Amino acid sequence: FELIVLDDGSTTVDVERVVKSYSDDRIRFYKNEENLGISETRNKLVDLANGEYLAVIDHDDVSLPRRFEKQVAYLDANPDTGVVGGQAEFIPAGKVKKRPVDNESIKILLMRQCAIFHPSCMIRKSVLEKTGVRYEKRFFPAEDYALFCRLIRHTDFYNIPDVLLLYRKHKKNTSALQRAKMNKATVAIQVFARKENPDLAAVSDAECEKIEIFRLFGALPFLSVRSKRNRKVFKLFDIIPILSSKTKTRTLP
Repeated sequence: FELIVLDDGSTTVDVERVVKSYSDDRIRFYKNEENLGISETRNKLVDLANGEYLAVIDHDDVSLPRRFEKQVAYLDANPDTGVVGGQAEFIPAGKVKKRPVDNESIKILLMRQCAIFHPSCMIRKSVLEKTGVRYEKRFFPAEDYALFCRLIRHTDFYNIPDVLLLYRKHKKNTSALQRAKMNKATVAIQVFARKENPDLAAVSDAECEKIEIFRLFGALPFLSVRSKRNRKVFKLFDIIPILSSKTKTRTLP
């Protein structure tokens, strides 16, 4: 294996000294002359890698001991799969976040949200080289979500059902600090993903439950309408079911 550490122009920590203190030729250190940002830095790491399997790991997360073993074994056995992720436990809360396992479910969920924990994933470099797909700066800080959506038409996905990553969630996470930008980028990604994959978007919409809340005097929720597929369920105070109806679908000539 090779471990590539790329310092994106840090000024507060002597990363190079720490890395080189291990005296291991398998660990390669590089430093950007100036801060390039996460997307360009990730792309540079892709280009620097000699191996076929690229394992993503961010600086504040923890990969569990058998993560790489399980992912390599799966990719070796499934040459049509270009991206394999896993489940994640959020720390310090200790809550496990689940993502769908199979290729179809992952691609359907990608129409609504990122269906793979990026710091848990392993990607075939050859898939990125063949397709030309890279991390796109314009979608920061959701560049990982955009990358997966770009790959939908080119490769299969899989999430190993085991927890492979401890994901550190705190107020200084990029996703927490950049919430407004994240939401804006997510909408832009979903626009192109749905346009490029209309069949997946249709299935995703059919699976998605729509909830309408009607409030008394603009405050007290007295009626909820939950719509899924062609069925509606009406609940009083969003608790007591009072009516369930099935709408008819029309086929245009």
